[in-house]
Amino acid sequence: MSKDTEIGLEEVKLNTVEHEKHPMAGDCPSVGGEKNGSVKLKIPDEDVTFTGLSKDELMKVAGTPGWVRTRWVLLVLFWLGWVGMLAGSIVIIVQAPRCKPIPEMHWWNEGPLYQIPSPSAFSNGLKDLEGKLDQLNHLKVKGLVLGPLHVVQKDQPSTLDLKKIRIDHGKVEELEAVLLKAKKKGISVVIDLTPNYEGAKPWFSGMDDEMVEKVREAAEYWIKLGVDGIKVSDLKFASGFEEWQTLRTVVQGNHTMDKRRALMAAVQEPQADEVAHLLNTTGVDIILPNLLESNDNGVERIKAVDVLYSQQSRVGWGLGASELKPLSEAATSSDLQRLYQLLLFTLPGTPVFTYGDELGLKPNGSEWPKMVWDMDANQTESWMWFKSLSDLRGKERSLLHGDYYPFNASDTSLAFVRVWDQSERYITAVNWGEKPVELKMTLPATEGVTLPDTADVKMSTDPNLADDSPVSLEKFTLGPEKAVMLHFPFTG
Repeated sequence: MSKDTEIGLEEVKLNTVEHEKHPMAGDCPSVGGEKNGSVKLKIPDEDVTFTGLSKDELMKVAGTPGWVRTRWVLLVLFWLGWVGMLAGSIVIIVQAPRCKPIPEMHWWNEGPLYQIPSPSAFSNGLKDLEGKLDQLNHLKVKGLVLGPLHVVQKDQPSTLDLKKIRIDHGKVEELEAVLLKAKKKGISVVIDLTPNYEGAKPWFSGMDDEMVEKVREAAEYWIKLGVDGIKVSDLKFASGFEEWQTLRTVVQGNHTMDKRRALMAAVQEPQADEVAHLLNTTGVDIILPNLLESNDNGVERIKAVDVLYSQQSRVGWGLGASELKPLSEAATSSDLQRLYQLLLFTLPGTPVFTYGDELGLKPNGSEWPKMVWDMDANQTESWMWFKSLSDLRGKERSLLHGDYYPFNASDTSLAFVRVWDQSERYITAVNWGEKPVELKMTLPATEGVTLPDTADVKMSTDPNLADDSPVSLEKFTLGPEKAVMLHFPFTG
């Protein structure tokens, strides 16, 4: 074959090879930048599983100098870290402010007491009351004070039967149903055994130890039935008899491990010093004075609270409650009713109300008002105000058992601050007068309480002091028959 022929064959081969390199369908690139006719092969990744070192392999390296040094380094780092965390925890604990120990609390300190002098005010007496305990539970009521329920004719001791319920109030079986449901709701029940409750005096004239003995026997009977306490009136008179101590033993000696029975008493003594003396000498668990209704002067009211402040866990505050009167008799307008509700819920002690006070019910002459459950708009608003106050007191330690510091008071107004440890602080200011008052929130430096320049409104009946608005504590004006609760945080 000639040389030219060999060259021609080589050109044909080269042309063929070049032709095969071009796309079979033209010069346009395909999707992804690949040319048509190109073939991509995907080689699957190999699955590589790390199974770790075998036991034999670990044993081979375990004793090597490098691994020994590594273990010692890790061990030292671990213990250094552990000691550092321990030291840091100790520093935090030491530097953190100490919490103040919580004082001893009983069920009557945890929420308002709700007096029902006449169950007949409910549609079906005690039977109807049992069905309404849910509503009372919504108000955070912690204690019901029922009665007096027993049979007696006014000023006739011969008709007295302290173990028998008046027919218009209900039956023993209905009372047992109330006690059972109340227990499930966390509500304690106290029975009022004041003998001559419809007479000229709470106790019969010429009363002797025999009458106190009857009360003692009745107390034992009702406690065995399941009540959580006994109440009597005119403590000064009753406690003067020798049998008083036996009554105390029956009531206070009958308690379970988790719940104490309460001996409750109402007093009509005009001076706070006399009330304090009775607390110290009679041994009652909770006393209900009439100091707020017997004096409407702000300065005197503050003095009375000052005297009884140190015994706040044993004092129940009411306005008319000590004489089984509704709040509306003393507070004739809805503004005054809300004012006194705010005051009672924030005083150092237990708030005590009579049924219907949360609605502003008024008596019909000498008859008890009928309890209302289907509320109108005004009653609903009053109910919500009452509930908000009760809710707040139940969860704020400053209001439950906090320290109390009064500000300057006037004839028609008073104010004070409640403080507990690192909890939120609360200021109460009320003006039951017919004119506005200018209030200044100042405390002596010796009290050890630092007030901020301003505090925020928590609850108010004064339209000029809107909720959440800041108020200058240096000076602010409170309208007539108005009340406000302010709050400010603990700052350390």
